[in-house]
Amino acid sequence: MSTLPLAARNSSTMLRRNLLHARRYPSLTLNLLLTPIMLLLLFVYIFGDTMSAGIGGDADRSAYVAFLVPGLLLMTIGSTTIGTAVSVCNDMTEGIIARFRTMAIHRGSVITGHVIGSVLQSVISVVLVGAVAVAIGFRSTDATLLEWLAAFGLLTLFALALTWIAVGMGLVSPNAEAAGNNAMPLIFLPLISSTFVPIDAMPGWFQPIAEYQPFTPAIETLRGLLLGTEIGHNGWLALGWCLALCALGSFWSKAVFNRDPK
Repeated sequence: MSTLPLAARNSSTMLRRNLLHARRYPSLTLNLLLTPIMLLLLFVYIFGDTMSAGIGGDADRSAYVAFLVPGLLLMTIGSTTIGTAVSVCNDMTEGIIARFRTMAIHRGSVITGHVIGSVLQSVISVVLVGAVAVAIGFRSTDATLLEWLAAFGLLTLFALALTWIAVGMGLVSPNAEAAGNNAMPLIFLPLISSTFVPIDAMPGWFQPIAEYQPFTPAIETLRGLLLGTEIGHNGWLALGWCLALCALGSFWSKAVFNRDPK
C-alpha cells in the first residue's frame, strides 16, 4: 500500500482507538469540562450583577453573560487539551508506542489519531458549554450565518493549535501527573486575558501582556463575530497565533515522537 492511503487508514484506526478510550474512561474529560461550566455559573450567578455594572452595563447579569461566554468557550478548549497531554503521555510511558514501532503502520498515524480525536472532543465540549450558556441567558441575535461559521472555524482552528502544543507536552513528560502540570498554562492563560474583565480595567504595566497573548485576540474576535463588537486587528492576531502554534506544535511533536527511544 502506498504511503498516503496507508497513513489515512492507520490514522483512522488510531482515531477510533482514542475515541473508544474517551468513551470507556470519560472521567478525565468530564472533570476538565466541569471547570469552565462551574466558572460560568459562578461568575454569572454570584458576581454577575456587580461585574455587569463594572463593564458599563446595567446592574443585571445579562450583559456579563454575553461578555463572559466567548472567553469561556476558549477556556473549554484549553481544559480539554490537558486530557490530550495526559493521554499521549500514558501511551508513551505504558509501552504501547514501543509496540506500535514494531508494527507495519505509518509512524505519524499515532499522533494524528490523538490530534483529530482531541479536536473532536474539544468541539463537543464547546457545544456543551455553549448549550449551558444559552440556557442561562446568552444570546447572539445579530450574528449572521457567515459570522457563526467564522466563529466555529476560529474555535476549531484554536482547538487544533492547542492540541498540537498539548501533544508535545505529553510527549516530553515523564508521567501523567507531569503532563497535566505542564499543560496547566492552557487553563491559566485565559485567567489573565480578557475573559473575565476588559483589558482597560487591568494595571497599565500588565495590559500589553494580557492583550497580546494567544487567548485575548481570539476572545475579542469571537466577541466581534457573535456580539457585533469591534474586532480591529484582533482577527489577524488570532489567526496568526493559531497558525504559529500549529506549526510550532506539529514540528515539536513530530521531532520528539520520531526520536529513537533510548
